[in-house]
Amino acid sequence: MKSSLIAVLLAAGFAASAQAAPATPSAPADLDLGITYYSRVLTPEGVTRESRYEEKMLRRPGHVWVERVLAPSTDAHAGHKHGDNTKVALKTSTAATQHEHKHFNPVLIPRHVMLEKNTVRVEYIDAHDKIVVSIPKAEYENVNFDGSWENSFYLLDPKLVAAMPLSKQASNVTGARWREVEKNGVFQRILWDEQKQIPLIIESGDRANTFYRRVDVKLQPTISKAQPWANLQNYAQREYSDYLD
Repeated sequence: MKSSLIAVLLAAGFAASAQAAPATPSAPADLDLGITYYSRVLTPEGVTRESRYEEKMLRRPGHVWVERVLAPSTDAHAGHKHGDNTKVALKTSTAATQHEHKHFNPVLIPRHVMLEKNTVRVEYIDAHDKIVVSIPKAEYENVNFDGSWENSFYLLDPKLVAAMPLSKQASNVTGARWREVEKNGVFQRILWDEQKQIPLIIESGDRANTFYRRVDVKLQPTISKAQPWANLQNYAQREYSDYLD
């Protein structure tokens, strides 16, 4: 999961110009989103590497819920056993060996980001094993979280988006406008929904075609009543350190 899409926007070293940004709406819309990430890189060896994955996101006042869309066979638990678990071919006193230590994989279980009294907290909720894993600030980098509420709630900081120049590219989405910047052959483009306060498309790449990244955000037509972060009274509480070697 990418918690900081602003890293995509600023990957080429751009800084937003210091312009006055319009005020963020006091009550941004609740949103259910489907997000697709795509990247393509041409290596110095001439090999093109592509990756694509999808996430589902719920945006509510004070809460952001993000979960990866996984293959049906994926065992999505907070802790998975790490070891060989392999039967020994030759007859020995032990027919199998197994290392029981569990490792935490933040991609496999949903992330819950909260804003409480201007303080950001992040946890992972494993509904299968009924476990809540709290992440201390010192470990944010290890779970690819930048600590920014704006980057979580809006996907990009609205003030930085507003500071980007408007593009000449026409938008076919009512209420959304393209913003674009290019420098030294590297471009960045955003289709920003002014009303919903969310990017619909984020693109970055270079004219030499050595890299390209795109994020597509699809607004779901209905808002679910689900609050998967609620009713956790019977869940066990764990710390990130519980999964370290």
